[in-house]
Amino acid sequence: MRFARLIALVAVVSLLCGGLAFAGKDLDAVVKKGFIQAGVNGGVFGFGMPDSKGVWKGLDVDTARAVAAAIFGDASKVKFTPLTAQQRFTALQSGEIDLLTRNATRTLSRETKLGLNFVTVNYYDGQGFLIPKKLGVKSAKELDGATVCVLPGTTTEQNAADYFRSNNMKWKPVVIENTTELAKTFFAGRCDVLTSDASQLAGTRAVAPKPDDYTILPEIISKEPLAPAVRHGDDKFMDIVDFSVLAMINAEELGITSKNVDSMLKSKNPVIQRFLGVTAGNGAALGLDEKWAYNIIKQVGNYGEVFERNVGVNTSLGIERGLNALWTNGGLMYSPPFK
Repeated sequence: MRFARLIALVAVVSLLCGGLAFAGKDLDAVVKKGFIQAGVNGGVFGFGMPDSKGVWKGLDVDTARAVAAAIFGDASKVKFTPLTAQQRFTALQSGEIDLLTRNATRTLSRETKLGLNFVTVNYYDGQGFLIPKKLGVKSAKELDGATVCVLPGTTTEQNAADYFRSNNMKWKPVVIENTTELAKTFFAGRCDVLTSDASQLAGTRAVAPKPDDYTILPEIISKEPLAPAVRHGDDKFMDIVDFSVLAMINAEELGITSKNVDSMLKSKNPVIQRFLGVTAGNGAALGLDEKWAYNIIKQVGNYGEVFERNVGVNTSLGIERGLNALWTNGGLMYSPPFK
């Protein structure tokens, strides 16, 4: 009997201790202040940059807005903090921001040593090279001895060093911390090449004085799965951020858009009914209103809408979906079931 009581006591203590991981301290703080503080790039057109009126726009910006729509039912309940590559992780660790949506690559060391949790990838990328056409360079293999503009404290810097070393080439890095200043340095001709994620290179070229004077070389030298990140210690908040990204992907797969989402509320498809909260359950599981996914799609859009609006082929960036297409169209965007 005493043994049975001991086992029961251990079980209760385990449940109580285990519950601490789900206490929601970061989520509680966000709800209490009434908005999300999101860290963004601030200098990459199409991903995170204020327009001429000071309105923040971009794929990463819309990702943060989606999280706000899920939590508050209002995508505008988010404030943006522009961060350099060196500032971004410290800002998240210190609590200066609640959420990082700043084209950050998920890596083992960042997940472990830095104490961060990355969620579903919102953009699959790879590192490339942007050069002036007048150099006549057709391949990265021709860059021996080049001066290369690069951001410090990034996977980009290490990847470039590895690439030049592995191809027995020399290079001279020109290291500048701020993305905007780095682009100005490149356009001023202080370096031969700018290296970064291909998406950022497209954004940089789009704001060049003469975009047609620059080209992105064909080589992609790395894998860069870019994803939002939160701090370790609040699984509830991480789940919400994760499924906010997944909701946009799932909506595109289901054919639900910001324009037809209201009519989709009348769908007889049980999968759509669960997703949009007509059939209750998903909201309660996340601790949110049952219309949380509806609010994301209505106010922000599905993933395809967000992609095309910010970086797609009809924007000045002109980026094809490629790896960021749905899995049904040969891409990597894939959502687990919402049930």
